[in-house]
Amino acid sequence: MNVYEKYKSGYLLRIKLTPNASFCGFKDKISDAEGVLYLKAYVQSVPEKGRANDELIKLLAKKLKIAKNCISIISGQTEHYKKIYLDVSVSEDDMIAMIGKITENN
Repeated sequence: MNVYEKYKSGYLLRIKLTPNASFCGFKDKISDAEGVLYLKAYVQSVPEKGRANDELIKLLAKKLKIAKNCISIISGQTEHYKKIYLDVSVSEDDMIAMIGKITENN
């Protein structure tokens, strides 16, 4: 199982966000109680007024090299476990490469 799946015309990315961290970036993968995989993300912003979510979107846009308006949180706005919609038209091979780039050089 991957941390992403095909969804609508793009991809759904599952992320476990840790706000108020000492660094911004991505590390490892984690599975929830049902065995669903999530990519672990860390941001320095506090989880107030959407600041941590905004920082996560900026970080994803930078790492994936896509526009921020192509990224939206579709569930988990106020939770650690989030589902992020990436409105990108790329092949699955390209998506695998994009996810690989997220976790390198943190």
